Amino acid sequence: MFRGAATTAIAHGVQRIPGLKRLPVLKLLAIGEIALLARTHLTKLTPDERRRFVALMREGRGRPSRLSPAERDELQELVTKVEPRIFAGEVADKLSPVPLPRRLKHGPKRKRSPQE
Repeated sequence: MFRGAATTAIAHGVQRIPGLKRLPVLKLLAIGEIALLARTHLTKLTPDERRRFVALMREGRGRPSRLSPAERDELQELVTKVEPRIFAGEVADKLSPVPLPRRLKHGPKRKRSPQE
């Protein structure tokens, strides 16, 4: 039976990554959906902002005390621009078997931005 180049490459990749064969396809699809959502939110930053975000995250290493107050403010502005609340709501909506109400994804009406 003839297999395409992509199918052959995927099969070869699966053999080389331990544990990937045991991961159910639905989980792989969910991980893919989350990765696409993360990409969508990260592209809200310009390339320079993304580089600065990564630099601040590396410098801080998960501890705010490693950053100066100005750097913390800059990091907070970058994170706000990525819209983490909406990202978390969209991830929950993708993983949920039923559609979630808009208020759960975007927050209460009084906290939503005017463009929503």
